[in-house]
Amino acid sequence: MKAAVLRELGRLDIEDVSLDGPRPDEVRLRVLASGLCHSDYHVIQGDLPIPLPAVLGHEVSAIVEDVGSDVPGLARGDRVVTCITAFCGCCRECQTGYSHRCEDRPGNPDRETGSRITKGAEAVYQLSNLGGFAEEMVVHHRAIVKISEEVPAASAALLGCGVLTGVGAVLNGAKVPPGSTVVVVGCGGVGLNVIQGARISGAARIIAVDLNESQLAMAREFGATDTVISGPDAAATIIELTGGGADFAFEVVGLEVTARLALGVVRTGGTLVLVGIGSFSTELPLPITAFTFTEKRVIGSLMGSAPFQIFMPQLVSHYQAGRLMLDELVSSTIPLAEINEGFVHMTQGGVARSVITF
Repeated sequence: MKAAVLRELGRLDIEDVSLDGPRPDEVRLRVLASGLCHSDYHVIQGDLPIPLPAVLGHEVSAIVEDVGSDVPGLARGDRVVTCITAFCGCCRECQTGYSHRCEDRPGNPDRETGSRITKGAEAVYQLSNLGGFAEEMVVHHRAIVKISEEVPAASAALLGCGVLTGVGAVLNGAKVPPGSTVVVVGCGGVGLNVIQGARISGAARIIAVDLNESQLAMAREFGATDTVISGPDAAATIIELTGGGADFAFEVVGLEVTARLALGVVRTGGTLVLVGIGSFSTELPLPITAFTFTEKRVIGSLMGSAPFQIFMPQLVSHYQAGRLMLDELVSSTIPLAEINEGFVHMTQGGVARSVITF
């Protein structure tokens, strides 16, 4: 099969590789669409180190081609979406309803069974045990969820990360109540979904912040009531717009400078929600005494702060009811051969999501 393989930082190469399986607890998938996510770009640039060579890609919609002997509830022909938060079902986090924080994620082939993807005698690593930049995948059955065939393949792929993460951070992580004031710093693919999550929650005012005018234009389409260009005057502008600060500020970039901006516009009793993924060295110093006196909160939100197997069908229901904009997130569809150009376009802005279609 064809796959985009990361061998050296900076670019992906299209190669012919072999795929093994499925084993008893695995599912073989024919990939229909695979989204280009900023997290993949961080890996390509070396911000998030992984073993090489590797097949990246984790926002995938697919059709089940084959199922292992120990896989319940799935059959050949089912439409599914993948997610990086595979779950064991047995650890404390899974047992208490937080399987997205699973302590013993399944799906990593051991030394005896070997890698699922190979090129000759060479093992090829699957990012997050998925590897969606390929024509086919073999994954653990607890890394996928069945969805309605009514959702177009390219749109459905985005449910697996960008939509799940952004909308879930609002509805599940922060639990934003109706009438709230929300600031969203960073209006890329995930940020746009934070914005529409705030809209779905009934937020009264949604202020989008970004350096790129085209991203801010898209933010308005997805529900932002106000837009602010990021920069030295942004915090003062937002505080003036909100009459003293926002109830919730979401940082969706993963940089200290944007996290400081988001922190600076939270009102007394408000909440800063950290959603963006940056390098592991990124830090945010907090004024402890000031936080004590003002009762501000800082929380993180991982992959929608909810079990994907439960929340993703809820997102599909929002889409079917016209509340969730999925099709509008697909800025372009490209073949696998144009994947490097797709990531270049991502860095230039003006793109919600480019999606590889097969």
